[in-house]
Amino acid sequence: MANGSSNKKPNAAFMKPVTPDAALAAVVGADPLPRTEVTKKLWDYIKSNNLQNPSNKREIIADDNLRAVFDGKDKVTMFEMTKLVSNHVS
Repeated sequence: MANGSSNKKPNAAFMKPVTPDAALAAVVGADPLPRTEVTKKLWDYIKSNNLQNPSNKREIIADDNLRAVFDGKDKVTMFEMTKLVSNHVS
């Protein structure tokens, strides 16, 4: 064991509040939030509206609100979702 503690600082980029655009605000709200909280609220929305593909849990099925965030796509993978969401924050 090394001397001292292993204090990891949280990644400042993830903790810095971002502002959702109108399309994303329809899902997560308009208030500035850290990226981690945007992702959490997105998953809360997806689960509460039963938008995960039951046969492939990695796939998100878009409703009208999410379709605006997903650039018009009807379904995306979790990994695509993260990339698409980043286009909707400033």
